[in-house]
This record gives sequence, C-alpha cells and structure tokens, in this order.
Amino acid sequence: MRVTVVGSGDAFGSGGRFQTCLAVAPDPAGPPHVLVDCGATSLTAMRQQGIETNDIDTALVTHLHGDHFGGLPFLVLDGQFRRRTRDLTVVGPPGTGDRLTRAMEALFPGSSGVRRRFDVHVVEHADRSPRELGPLRATPFEVRHASGAPAYALRVEGPSGAMAYSGDTEWTDALLDAADGVGLFLCEGYSPRPIRWHLDLDTLARHRDRFTCRRLLLTHLSPTALAEDLSGWDVAHDGLRVEL
Repeated sequence: MRVTVVGSGDAFGSGGRFQTCLAVAPDPAGPPHVLVDCGATSLTAMRQQGIETNDIDTALVTHLHGDHFGGLPFLVLDGQFRRRTRDLTVVGPPGTGDRLTRAMEALFPGSSGVRRRFDVHVVEHADRSPRELGPLRATPFEVRHASGAPAYALRVEGPSGAMAYSGDTEWTDALLDAADGVGLFLCEGYSPRPIRWHLDLDTLARHRDRFTCRRLLLTHLSPTALAEDLSGWDVAHDGLRVEL
C-alpha cells in the first residue's frame, strides 16, 4: 500500500501548498486507485505529480467544504473529455450527491445531466461502518467540523498496511479510534492555539502520547502554524510518498 500526499495545504494555499488530496495505491508498485478528499486544486497537483486521473476508481470525501471536495466536478469532467470508461464511485457524507450536482451546475451549467461513457455512483458514509473497495476497506468516524453535513475522519486498510486521515475537526476521541494501530496517521495541525472546528497543535501535543499509530504526520497547516517551530513534528509536504 502506498500513500501519496497530493495536497497538504489548507483552503487558501498557505505556503504554496495544494489543497487536501491523498492518493492511495493498494499495490506499492501500481498506480493509485483511491483518493481521500479532492480539493479544488487537486487535478493540477495530480498532473504535476504524474498521477493518472482516469485510474481513480473511488473518491472518499471527509466533508463537504470546497478544499476537500471541490475538485470532484473537474475529475468527472476530465474523465468525460478524456474518454474515461471505468465507473467512478464517490463516498461522502449524507447529501454528497446533491452537493456534487449543485457544484457541477454552478461551475459548468448543464454538466450534471450529460450522458457519459461511465457512471458516477454516489454513496454515503455511515458512522463506523466499513465499506469494501476492492482490496481496500474504508471506515468513517464522525468528528466535529461544521460543513453543512456530518464530517468524518477516515481509516483505510489494505493487505499490507493501514492509514488514517483526521479530516478537519476539533479534538474528539474518535481520532484515537480512527488512527488505532495504523502505520500512518495524517492529522490536521491547522493552528498553533485552539480554534473552533479545527485541531490545534497545543491540543494535539497534549493528546499525542495517546495515539497508537506508528507515524503521525501533520497536514492542513495555516500560515500561523507554518510560522511555528515545527522541528518536533513530522510534517507532510506535497508529493510525499509513504509505503506501508
């Protein structure tokens, strides 16, 4: 299993980083087939990093903010114009199907109803209910982040390892469950100090010893977090690849 940090930034591209997107390859020798989040800048990042968008079978969405799901209309239309034939499954919070349709219509009027060579299947997360994705299994854990629908941390397990991603959230013990025993936990470190709806470094430091993951990697950093002394933390960057 290989995880590529396609985008490690916040909503505003702080530090010149792309918005949130993780690409998961079940076989380290093969291409990624699953995305965890797909922010508005994700197709540009995937092109830059040589990831073939038409290889993506599934997009897992943590929550319905544009820097986490806003790239999906572009992923769908890219497939349409590049003659994609394999179906695309989007797994997201309740309301994902309606939000995706409205986003496509806002960006490209008429695009949501176009007939394509492939279908887009939208299914919804159910808290702590795993979903099989070929050789991978994805499990959502509800967290605390206001986005007009429930928000989730995600755990993705494969034959050779497991990873988890916090999504955006205030502190919740659900993160301990999502990251329990995984080889890699990508965790939001948005702010140095407590801030509503996001995870801050002070709070994360207080709970750090409670995690049982082998590696905790900070992501989704704001300008104030990037300006901190992060030498005591492991910090993600765009294009980072981790094998599990």
